[in-house]
Amino acid sequence: MKRKALPRITRTSALGSMLLTLAVGAVAIGSIGAPALAADFGPVKAAQVDAKKAALGKRLFFDARLSGDAAISCSTCHNPAKGFADGLALAKAYPGSEGFRNTPTLINAAQKAAWFHDGRIGTNLNDVTRESITETYTMNMDMRMMQERVKQDPIYVQMFKEAGYGEPSNGSVRKAIPEYLKTLTSRGSPFDAGKMSAAAQRGFDLFKGKAGCAQCHSGPRFTDDQPHNTAVPENPEIWSNPLRHVTYVSFAKFMGLENYMNHRRDVGANIRLQKADGSNVGKFMTPSLRELKQTAPYMHNGMIKTLADVVAFYNRGGGNDANKDARMKPLGLSSEERANLVAFLEALSGDALTGPEHVWKDKINVNYVAIEDWLNKKN
Repeated sequence: MKRKALPRITRTSALGSMLLTLAVGAVAIGSIGAPALAADFGPVKAAQVDAKKAALGKRLFFDARLSGDAAISCSTCHNPAKGFADGLALAKAYPGSEGFRNTPTLINAAQKAAWFHDGRIGTNLNDVTRESITETYTMNMDMRMMQERVKQDPIYVQMFKEAGYGEPSNGSVRKAIPEYLKTLTSRGSPFDAGKMSAAAQRGFDLFKGKAGCAQCHSGPRFTDDQPHNTAVPENPEIWSNPLRHVTYVSFAKFMGLENYMNHRRDVGANIRLQKADGSNVGKFMTPSLRELKQTAPYMHNGMIKTLADVVAFYNRGGGNDANKDARMKPLGLSSEERANLVAFLEALSGDALTGPEHVWKDKINVNYVAIEDWLNKKN
């Protein structure tokens, strides 16, 4: 079933947030369709990609000049060697701040129905790229400055021209990086190749049946692209570390969250639709189960370290929260069944995307000759 794109939300004032809440009031946060059938699962289909645009996007993805102080690139947090995540419980952030959520993988992410753990931005990758580059606690880049930096680089001038974009511009940057993201598609997993072990096959049967995982983890990416509350415990590091806390406060203020200075929990999808009864607090987007072997630790705040721990968490019926999804009940899985489920989850991981097709291997030279009299050149 094709899902509607979710509303895009970027920085906004409290008033803007209120108006936007009224505009999207009909969106059913947490609504989900019927459980997926076995036929709904299969390989993730590769997207059609423009090779020259994707090559340009790849270089941009690995270029630290896209951040305000030229210290970090997209690949700093989305490391190919770690499944395009970072292996940390909570993300790093722009120097002077620290992140308050776990870095999700970008593999298959170009096919998401909604971005970020709270789902606040829909399917427009141009918007996602802009927010990631310009937000103060991510890359803190002024798009006008980024454009001038890119235009000074003769390699970029040539690559933009060959990609059909003409002169380098910030708009083209926001198109090229998404084109590169489309190349990050899972491949080579035992599940897709039909080479699962007997234990993994038993785990798949549990996944679709007794364990109930397929109610939310459906489709080729194993996600329904909807927010749910499974009562994952809060990560106390977010509130005890001033650099993480101030990042959350900054985020909450821009998103128009009321009483943001006094929050001591991540409200999740409530940032998208702030219900008066608080029933959306604690809901987070169902993550993909692809490439789990590469992307530990798990959950939106990195609170669960291993897949065995994840399965144990759900076997207990999740955590404690007033808004917990009613389907979260103790599963009664035996130790053997839990091991089989872990074997299945591991079978969803395939080849690491660390070759030249996905990684810019050449050194990015920043010691080129600057354009003479650049202030008087046609912009």
